[in-house]
Amino acid sequence: MPSTANLIAFALVSLGMVLTPGPNMIYLVSRSITQGVSAGLISLGGVALGFVFYMVCAAFGITALVMAVPFAYDALRLAGAAYLLYLAWQAVKPGGRSPFQVKPLPLDSPRKLFVMGFLTNLLNPKIAMLYLSLLPQFIDLSQGHVLGQSLVLGLTQIAISISVNAMIACAAGSIAIFLTTRPAWALVQRWIMGSVLAGLALRMAFESRR
Repeated sequence: MPSTANLIAFALVSLGMVLTPGPNMIYLVSRSITQGVSAGLISLGGVALGFVFYMVCAAFGITALVMAVPFAYDALRLAGAAYLLYLAWQAVKPGGRSPFQVKPLPLDSPRKLFVMGFLTNLLNPKIAMLYLSLLPQFIDLSQGHVLGQSLVLGLTQIAISISVNAMIACAAGSIAIFLTTRPAWALVQRWIMGSVLAGLALRMAFESRR
């Protein structure tokens, strides 16, 4: 099991990333607004399967890599910190677009919705980086059981992402109206998320190997 501190820190990273607009959020919001909440939730099922795929692959891959290559941990740590800084900039840069500003989409069958949700997540660079570069930073090598820690952290991320995305899918229409009439709130949300991600990136970059 990862330590409580690492588990909480990774949960905050996961929360910050799921609240930062990306392909998953844009697709789910678009589907919910265009085709209804049920379509958004079916799409979310495909997204969840993509998370499980990444978690299993990363857990076994990270375990082998960290054990085999002495400097792999530091390389992953710095890559993860750099990507968090990139996400922070994407959140606060001028002219950022809200995922709730969507265009109408054609109606799709439940099967296609699920498959598209899966592919959207599978091809999402933010999720790939989360599992390949960010997750390893919260594994304490001194506690052993790298695979077990990876799976616990992965399941934590999946639980947070699915819960938050489900709430966003269900409330997409109301949120879109709220942000359209109150643009200042969207700006505040972007700066809060950007600040959190930047702080986590600096913590990660300057943290010594555990």
